[in-house]
Amino acid sequence: MQRKHILILLLLWAVIYLASTGYPPALLDDADTVHAEAAREMIESGDWITLHANRIRYLEKAPFMYWTVALSYKLLGVSEFSTRLPIALATLALILVTFFIGKHAFGERAGFYSALIIATSIGIYLFTRVLWPDVMLTLFIALVFYCFLRAREGRSKYYYGIYIFSALAVLTKGLIGVVFPGLIIGLYLLVTGQLRRIREFKLVPGALVFLLIAAPWHLAAGFSNKSFFWFYFLNEQFLRYVGKRYPADYDTVPLWLFLSLHLVWLFPWIFFLPLAAKTIPRRLRQLTREETITLFLLIWIVAIIVFFSFSTTQEYYTMPAYPAFALLIGQALTRAETESPGASDRKFLRRLQVALAVFGVLVFAAGTTAFVLTRQVAVEGDISTMLTRNPQAYALSLGHILDLTPPSLAALRLPLMGTAVTFVLGTAIALIFRRRWNHLGSNLCLALMMAVFFSFAHMSLTTFEPYLSSKALAEAINREYRDGERIIINGEYEGGSSLNFYTRRTVYILNGRSANLEYGSYFEDAPKLFLADADLAKMWAGPTRLYLFTDSSQLDRVTRQLPGPIYPLAESGGKVIISNKR
Repeated sequence: MQRKHILILLLLWAVIYLASTGYPPALLDDADTVHAEAAREMIESGDWITLHANRIRYLEKAPFMYWTVALSYKLLGVSEFSTRLPIALATLALILVTFFIGKHAFGERAGFYSALIIATSIGIYLFTRVLWPDVMLTLFIALVFYCFLRAREGRSKYYYGIYIFSALAVLTKGLIGVVFPGLIIGLYLLVTGQLRRIREFKLVPGALVFLLIAAPWHLAAGFSNKSFFWFYFLNEQFLRYVGKRYPADYDTVPLWLFLSLHLVWLFPWIFFLPLAAKTIPRRLRQLTREETITLFLLIWIVAIIVFFSFSTTQEYYTMPAYPAFALLIGQALTRAETESPGASDRKFLRRLQVALAVFGVLVFAAGTTAFVLTRQVAVEGDISTMLTRNPQAYALSLGHILDLTPPSLAALRLPLMGTAVTFVLGTAIALIFRRRWNHLGSNLCLALMMAVFFSFAHMSLTTFEPYLSSKALAEAINREYRDGERIIINGEYEGGSSLNFYTRRTVYILNGRSANLEYGSYFEDAPKLFLADADLAKMWAGPTRLYLFTDSSQLDRVTRQLPGPIYPLAESGGKVIISNKR
C-alpha cells in the first residue's frame, strides 16, 4: 500500500510541480530574477561564499538555496527550468517527509492524506512560483520534528538529525532555522512536564555537529565582508523582525489579514480543520501516544503563528507551520472515516463536505458572472493596458493583486471560467463520493480538482507575464546589443532585474540606490553603477549607445531631461526601452 500511496503522490507532484518547472517561460522581476541572478553570478565568479547581484554584494540572504540553483545551472545550464528545479524537488521532498511523519504518528492513511494536503494546497503552490527559500526551510523544519518524534520514542540516533537539519535550516534562512526547533521543542517539553529529558538530547556532540555544518559559511562570509555579522544577524534578522531593518524597503501585511489568509493558503482542506478540534487533548496528563503527538502539532502551529504576529509579516512567513496543519487535518479525516456510519465525526465530515460543495457553487456563480459581464470587452495588447498601478503595495509579496480592475478580467476569461467549472464539478463529485462512503475517492477528487485549478492558474501567470517580467524587453536589447553599450534601469534595480538576468549584462541604475543592493553598493570594490539625472544627461549626449528601461508612466519625466534624440526600441507590459542612437 505504501508504494501505491507514494506513486500517487509522485504523479500529483509531477503534474502540478514538475510540469510547471519551465513554465511560464519567463522569470519575474524582483525576487525571482534577483535570486536567480545571484546564483548565476555565483557560478560565473566562482565565489560560493559572498552572494552578488549585478556585481554588487548581496549580503542579506543565507546561501543554501543559491547553492542548489547554482549547482542546477552547472548541471543543466541557465534556464527557467534549471532555476525552478531545486524548489520543485524540495516540494517533492516536503510531500514525502509529511507522508512519513503522518505514517509514523497516526498510520499510513493519515500520512497519505497529510501529504496529499501539502501537494495540493494553494499556499504551497503559490509560494513556490517565485524563487523563495521558504519551502526548503519548511522541509528542514519538518525533518527536525520527524527526528524529534522518532528520538523521543527511544531511537536516540535521531537526536543527531535535529542538529543536522537545524543547521541546514539556518543555512537556508538564518537564525529562524534554529529558533523554531528550539522554541517548539522547548515549549512542548515545558507543557508536558518533560524538561528533564533535555539531558537525552546529546547536547555537546549535537552542538558540535550543528556548528560543523552551520559555522563554516558564516565565518567565511564574515572574514570576506566587512560588517557582515552586524548586517546579516542584527540588521537582517533581529531588526527585520521588529520592523527597524535598513533599508526599509517593504511593508507588512496587517495582522488580521495575515491570520485570515490561512483560510486561502490551506484551501480546500481548511474546510476539514474543524474536525481536528476533537483530536486536541483536553488534559495534559496521561496522554495517549496520538494525543501527545497532536499536542506537539498544535504547539508547532501556534508557536510559529504567534511568533510572526509580533513581527513584520509577509504572506508566506508561516509556511513552516503548513505540515502541522496538514497532519492535524489528515489525522482528523482518517478518524472520521474509520468511525461507524452513525458516529458524530462521520456525520460532521459529511456536513463539512456539503459546505465545501456550496462554496464550489458560489465560485461557479462568481466566475460565470465575471464571464458574462466581460464577454463584450475587447482585449487589445497585453493585460497591462487594463490594470492600475499601486506601487505603494509592491513591497508586499502579492501586492500586484491590487492592480486588477474589472476590465482586466476580460483577459482572464478562460482561466476564470475554467476555475469556476472545475470547482463546482470537483466539489460536487467529491460530495457524491463522500455520501457513498468512498472517502478515498472523495479526497482524491479534491486533489485532482486542485491539479486542474493549478493548470488554469498557469494560464493566468502567462497572461500576466509581460506585466511582471521584462524578459521580452531584454530579448529586444539582446538583438541590438554590441560590446561596450550600456543598459540603464530607471528606478530600483528590482523593478527591472529581468534585464540583468536575461541579457547577462551588468545594468546601471538611475535614481535607485535603495532596497537589496544599497548596503553592498557602499563597499570599496562595488562597481559605480548608480546614476543621477545629470549623469544620464551627460551619457546620453556621448558616443556610447544607451538602452534606458523605464515604466511607461515615468517616460515623460525622464525624456524631458534628455538632450539629443530619443529612439523607442521596444514596449511590453507597461514598460519601455528607449535609446539615444539607432
